[in-house]
Amino acid sequence: MRKNFWESDQEAILAIMIVLIVLGTINVFSSSFVIAEADYNNPYFFLKKQLANVLVGSVFFGLCWYIDYHKWRDYLPFILGATVLALLLVLIIGPEVNGAKRWLPLPLFQVQPAEVAKLVSIMLMAAYLSHKVHLKQEINLLSPQTGIVGLMFLLTEMEPDMGTACIILGIPLIMAVIAGLSSAKMRHLGYFVVFGVVIMCLLQPYRLERIKVTFDPWSDAERVGYQTVQSLSAIGSGGFWGMGLGVGASKYDYLPEGHTDFAFAIFCQENGFIGAILIFMLYAALTVYAARIAARAVDIYGELLSVGILILILGQGIVNLLMVGGMFPVVGVPLPFISYGGTSLLVNMSALGILANIGKQGDALETERAEARYLAEMEKSKDPFGINKYRL
Repeated sequence: MRKNFWESDQEAILAIMIVLIVLGTINVFSSSFVIAEADYNNPYFFLKKQLANVLVGSVFFGLCWYIDYHKWRDYLPFILGATVLALLLVLIIGPEVNGAKRWLPLPLFQVQPAEVAKLVSIMLMAAYLSHKVHLKQEINLLSPQTGIVGLMFLLTEMEPDMGTACIILGIPLIMAVIAGLSSAKMRHLGYFVVFGVVIMCLLQPYRLERIKVTFDPWSDAERVGYQTVQSLSAIGSGGFWGMGLGVGASKYDYLPEGHTDFAFAIFCQENGFIGAILIFMLYAALTVYAARIAARAVDIYGELLSVGILILILGQGIVNLLMVGGMFPVVGVPLPFISYGGTSLLVNMSALGILANIGKQGDALETERAEARYLAEMEKSKDPFGINKYRL
């Protein structure tokens, strides 16, 4: 008899991802059909694009599940070069939207290189840290690898996109701490983080205003705190059961970015506390299965890569939920699989595909070890007293 509900942790990851994508796609349509009709004269505009993104993302997920995750380390120099080049091109030829350049226009679609840089920075640091841990060498943050991560951080910050830039730099630093960064260097890292936050706030004063208004968004409800106030109002109006799918009023030009960064607020308004708990449970389950995969990875590289992917999905989810709930400054971090966004969805699905491949190889190793133990026990049962080993 089966002891587990799932055949494997990879199967659980796939099922949870599908449920999140289905809920997210429904929410994208419900939260965007008003603005889609007003701006594009087509209420299904964002829904069609999201469905196309899901289709392409499914191909990426399947490929990443199939390809040996060690291959990504072999081609990492080319991936890094392409990512840095794309980040540079965004600043040169990217269209400016709301005072920021974040998209790289391609013949058939647009791509957001900073989203790709999130996963690339994780892959780079997993390769670097696993090498240091394997050789039992001290981890040094003043290395070419961290320099490249820092370059991607700076290029993303220049767009400007502080939320994404902090993810690009923050996750590798957390991975370094998990890999065994010394206490002295952790202290220096803390000073560096505080200094960096101060500098970013000085360069863009509106960021300091966002931090201040986080503690009392109603103090500036018509300006800096507007999104937070409207988000909290949307969540609160949902009550326990929600107002019903498509019935939420905040999508009617009350809550900006209601289908992207603040998609969870619309979801809560229409699905209530019950819907919010469902999302929390799905992310919690995803965390458990991802941690199980990391724990049985075949090597240190796979373990660190799994941890980085877990932090990428869970970290973005936590930051977005805190932001939408008024407990964190508005930084423009989407909710994975729920918020609208093509490049973000492709990157997250690819990341889970890599995670599934790590789990598949871990399962294969466990099966191989179990078979070896079984053969050893069978051989021992034929000669329980060890007599045969003394025969000539």
